[in-house]
Amino acid sequence: MAQGDLLITPRRVVFEGSKRSMDLNLANTGKDTATYAISLMQIRMKEDGGFETITEPDPGQKFADRFIRFFPRSVTLGPNEAQAVKIQLIRSNELEPGEYRSHFYFRSIPKVSALGEKAKAKDTTTISVMLTPVFGITIPAIIRVGESTAKVSISDLGFEMANDTVPRFRLVFNRSGNMSVFGDLTVDHISTQGKITRVGMANGVAVYTPNTKRQFQFNLNKVPGVDFRTGTLRVIYTTSSDVKPVRLAEAELPLK
Repeated sequence: MAQGDLLITPRRVVFEGSKRSMDLNLANTGKDTATYAISLMQIRMKEDGGFETITEPDPGQKFADRFIRFFPRSVTLGPNEAQAVKIQLIRSNELEPGEYRSHFYFRSIPKVSALGEKAKAKDTTTISVMLTPVFGITIPAIIRVGESTAKVSISDLGFEMANDTVPRFRLVFNRSGNMSVFGDLTVDHISTQGKITRVGMANGVAVYTPNTKRQFQFNLNKVPGVDFRTGTLRVIYTTSSDVKPVRLAEAELPLK
């Protein structure tokens, strides 16, 4: 996952089975030295897919932070420099069956002027305000204990031409069971003659516990030869895997 000048791999931290430790790799892809503070925070996923920070778990939600240890707590990376963050699972004997989730937060620390550095002359007849943007990125940290009973289906499919020019597809995920689901979406257009054309992809789409629904929409590609007024749109949701993705859900929308 990349945002700004920080590249993070992998894009999720998941402990399950006998796994007890892992590395997160951070890389500075920018031209300036950057410092990041690392912490764990709690997040609620809203039904529209947005996030908000919380301090107490919702019913059916368990936080993972007290079972995770990591170091270092901050990193300073020069241009094109990389460093690993070590993550360990602790107190595993206290874990009950189910899923625990928190989120790693990587916050950019703004540069400050060194002591003794001379400030530039200012016009004292005016008032100036300097805004310093603070960049941050989060990734989920998940602990899974026991067998997963998670299931997901897709419903409420819809299609429109936004502003009469942009093809937009919408759907609703319906999740059940004891764990979150995470995967990739593909949308194919099937013509009345049976020709299949890939018109959209969305990777890394999650529905976190305890949510049972998530609304999702995204723009499709305008592919030459594809007529969105006829045919069928087929959406497939699969696990994120380069080896052998598992199909989680599928649905079709006839176009009229």
